[in-house]
This record gives sequence, structure tokens and C-alpha cells, in this order.
Amino acid sequence: MAKGSNYHIKKNDTVMVIAGKERGKTGKVLRILPKKDRAVVEKVNFIKRHMRPGAHSRQGGIVEKENPINISNLMVICGKCTDPTRVGRRVLEDGSRVRYCKKCDEIIE
Repeated sequence: MAKGSNYHIKKNDTVMVIAGKERGKTGKVLRILPKKDRAVVEKVNFIKRHMRPGAHSRQGGIVEKENPINISNLMVICGKCTDPTRVGRRVLEDGSRVRYCKKCDEIIE
């Protein structure tokens, strides 16, 4: 995808990982990193960081945190049919643009 373009996922979407070592896991999108085409997903792709005590963290030690995962490896889970699905876009009569599930044709959000 081009840098800074619109993505098929947004913050707070429930997504499933479809490729890589974390394949099959689901979680909520915590944030999107558009410059790197990546997203941070809750409880997916954990890494361990050895942190030194400093000003922002009083206690050092080994910290586990979520690492960003490529957006192309994520699929949105539809709220109605509860399946990972491809996302389409359409314009409603009032002019607003919405995303919809291509499996059950239900509006996402």
C-alpha cells in the first residue's frame, strides 16, 4: 500500500492475523502506524525488551510488549457473521462513506 493511504482496518477494530508466526490469533487494534504500514494489535506479536531504570520507568527489567505487525497480514472480523472478511467501501444516500463486510453485506462500525 502507498504510504499514508486509507487502510481496510481502523483503530479499535477486531482483527485476525492471517499470516506469520501469530497466524490465527485475534485481537483489537491499539494503533496504526501509517508511515510503516503496520498496526499494533492487543495480545499479538509479543516481544521482550530489557529496560534500564530511567526517568519514565522507575523499575528496570524485562518488559513484554506488543510489536507492530504488517497491515497486509490482518483481516477485519465482522460483528454480524463473526468471520474474518474482506472489506468493501460504499457511499450511502446521505453522502457518508462506510465500510461493509463482503460476506454478509453488513455495515462495519
